[in-house]
Amino acid sequence: MSRTANDLISVLRSWIGFSEANGKYRSIINLYNSHQPLARGYKVRYSDEWCDTTVSAAAIKTGMTDLIGTECGCEEHVKIFKKKGIWIEDGTVRPEPGYIVLYNWKQFSQPNDGYSNHIGVVESVQGNTFTVIEGNKGNAVSRRTIPIGWGYIRGFAAPRYETETKQAITIDEAARNVLLGKYGNGEKRRQALKALGLDADTVQRRVNELVKGGKAEYVTVKSGDTLSELAERYDTSVAAILKLNSVLIKNPNCIQVGWKIRVK
Repeated sequence: MSRTANDLISVLRSWIGFSEANGKYRSIINLYNSHQPLARGYKVRYSDEWCDTTVSAAAIKTGMTDLIGTECGCEEHVKIFKKKGIWIEDGTVRPEPGYIVLYNWKQFSQPNDGYSNHIGVVESVQGNTFTVIEGNKGNAVSRRTIPIGWGYIRGFAAPRYETETKQAITIDEAARNVLLGKYGNGEKRRQALKALGLDADTVQRRVNELVKGGKAEYVTVKSGDTLSELAERYDTSVAAILKLNSVLIKNPNCIQVGWKIRVK
């Protein structure tokens, strides 16, 4: 079992939408309470705040308690991070995916060295902002996107994760290959992308962006054209063309002159 930043983030992604309203947050608290010994001997109740319980439960699920520790209290967790030598006493640094961010809602300025009262895990960094997955955000596991150096940031913990498998190709290249049908569907596709060192959900988001923002491209069939020749000419695949023209093309070996076929 690998213990990378992406492994921790993947677990948290799978919990997005778990809430007090639908009762699914209880499974997170139950997981936390199942780990022995309990931090400070305290069993978390369903009525407690559960943001740090979520981070700790993800560490338990991924086998990273030695890297992250377990706690249900944010400020107590900061003490653990300091003992492990992974605490960054600076709320203005540019974080990396997998960093654990602590907040202090009572101060909105940097440096912010007040009492920590909320916590989450950095999912991604984009330009001058980053996205965090947090437990108990609006009574649910949810995302928050904030600017780098935000005044409420208390600081970060940078766990010593295992090194990620080097990506064989970029996310953009993988997304385009998905559209060409190169990795199959469902679990087969997920496993193929994992083997390339890529997160399937991240690739799918890029696929969705390409489909939404891509401009459709059509070609009029001329005498002598075949689907395989068109696919090669327009850097696509026969399977992709058939998928885009399922109503028109019933037999891939029989296309008619004059047909207007979508190739992208």
